[in-house]
Amino acid sequence: MKKKFSLLMAVLMLAMLLAGCGGDTGSTGGDSAPADTSAPADSGSSDNSGASAIAEDTNTVAVGAVVIARDDVPEDDIYALTAAIFENIPTITEQHAKGGELDLDFASSVTSVPYHPGAAKYFAEKGKEVASVKDGAGSGDSKSLTFGTGGESGTYYAFGGVLSSYISNNTSVSVTAVTSGGSKANIEDLAAGDIQLGFVQSDVMSYAYNGERLFDAKVENFSVVAALYMEQVQIVTTNPDIKSVADLAGKSVSIGDRGSGVWFNAVDVLGAYDIDPDTGISPVYQGFGDSADSLKDKKIDAAFVVAGAPTTAIVDLATSGPVYLVSLDEEHTNALLESSPYYSAYTIPAGTY
Repeated sequence: MKKKFSLLMAVLMLAMLLAGCGGDTGSTGGDSAPADTSAPADSGSSDNSGASAIAEDTNTVAVGAVVIARDDVPEDDIYALTAAIFENIPTITEQHAKGGELDLDFASSVTSVPYHPGAAKYFAEKGKEVASVKDGAGSGDSKSLTFGTGGESGTYYAFGGVLSSYISNNTSVSVTAVTSGGSKANIEDLAAGDIQLGFVQSDVMSYAYNGERLFDAKVENFSVVAALYMEQVQIVTTNPDIKSVADLAGKSVSIGDRGSGVWFNAVDVLGAYDIDPDTGISPVYQGFGDSADSLKDKKIDAAFVVAGAPTTAIVDLATSGPVYLVSLDEEHTNALLESSPYYSAYTIPAGTY
């Protein structure tokens, strides 16, 4: 009986071994195509670059991301927060990659609007003389400062939150970052006294101070704290056939809220290619987050996003499938820089997304 039982067990084990070998072989052959196609997505998700890391440099234009303050914020408060930022770049960079782009030369380079005396004092101590300083600014009383940033899916909000927390935790100045409608809204809220600090695009800041384009009258009750980094005009698409700005003609394109800073950037770029934003495309007026959702749902063909790369909305979009950035060619870039000198040529390196 024992011999029969042992023989039976041996037969069963042999059968199981053969079945296991056959199953592995069969699954390898039968699942080879799905396994190959899923590998890039798996590897991409590990570094948050999604199914399609952009493997080529993208040539575009950029404007500066600038922090401004109401003129009545005390000089000592602006000095303290400026020093906190630029004396602690490595620590801030650990919390947000944009910290790595902070630079004293760039920070003190704004010429279109005067600097707040507190910021100018700090830069002067570091050997950086600003173009002009706002007369009469910096004489208000100290109080908690509200910092208008941008939408939750943009760089302003994320980086502004890091800066606010660091300043509040390491100085006597209390700063609270809040979401906002972006550059134009921040200038309007700052003028009304609803916020004391704000992120703005350098071009929108210039429009406000001179009372043009976005603004019917001059807004002059603010001054510059620092230019922090460059914001790239990013044209995002999920359609691999859109390879140039010219290919946007006739397509459904999100160009930012009408009258926003992004809208004017889109108008400028499209205009360089002789594309009318009202008739040359099917315009959609959306912010970053809504544009990303519309691209994901195939409701639009492309979107303009003006923010420091990598931008959260685009990073999130890239995790769901292939995304592409559209380059500007040299001829049209040069024409744009000539007509709109507040832009700078910029290359977004491959692998940013």
